[in-house]
Amino acid sequence: MIRNKPYLIGLTGGIACGKSNLTSALLSVGAVVIDADEISRALTAPGGQALPAIRAAFGDEVFEGEALNRQKLAGLVFFDAQALKKLNAITHPLIFAEMDRQTALFQAQPALVLDVPLLFETGADKRCDEIWCAYAPREVQLARLLQRGLSLDEAIRRIDSQMPSEEKARLSQHVIRTTGTKEESAAQAIALWEGVLRRLTLV
Repeated sequence: MIRNKPYLIGLTGGIACGKSNLTSALLSVGAVVIDADEISRALTAPGGQALPAIRAAFGDEVFEGEALNRQKLAGLVFFDAQALKKLNAITHPLIFAEMDRQTALFQAQPALVLDVPLLFETGADKRCDEIWCAYAPREVQLARLLQRGLSLDEAIRRIDSQMPSEEKARLSQHVIRTTGTKEESAAQAIALWEGVLRRLTLV
C-alpha cells in the first residue's frame, strides 16, 4: 500500500518534561517537525496575527507599546482558568490553521512530527497516526521549573493548567522517560523515529 499523505506522529508532554530536547534530536536526524509553540510565538510576536484579539480580550496592560509582554500575560492566565480559556480560544484556531498549512507543504514526506504540548487537551491527538509522550514525574517537573526561576506557586499552577503527565503517558503509544541524561532521552526518540521509517518502507 502506498500512502498518499505523511504518517503523522504526535509528540507531546507536560511542561518541563524534556520535550524540547526530543524535538532537537529528531531535527538532527532529518525529521520534519511542525512545532505548535514556535507557531504560537510567531503569532504573538510584534505584528503577529493574534495580537489584536489578545489586546481586545486582555487590554493594554499586557502590552508594552506594540509588543506583547509575555510575562505579564502568563502571570494573568496561569492564575485564572477563565483567562487561560479565553487566550486559548484566540490562539488555538490560529495555531492549528498554520499547522495545517505547514503539513500541506510536506505531503511528499513519509512522516511528520507534530510537536504539540496540549495535544490531548485540544483534541489534536485525533489528527495523529501514533503519539509519543515525553514523561517526567511531577516532582521532577517542579524541580526543573524551580531551577528556571519560577516560584513554587507559579510552578504548581503551570503544571496544574495541563493534563497530568501520567494521563498523557497512559494515552500515548510510546513513552520516553526523560529522567536520565539528555543523550539517553534523545537516543530513545531517534530510535522510535528510525523504527517508524523502517515500518513505512515495509508497508
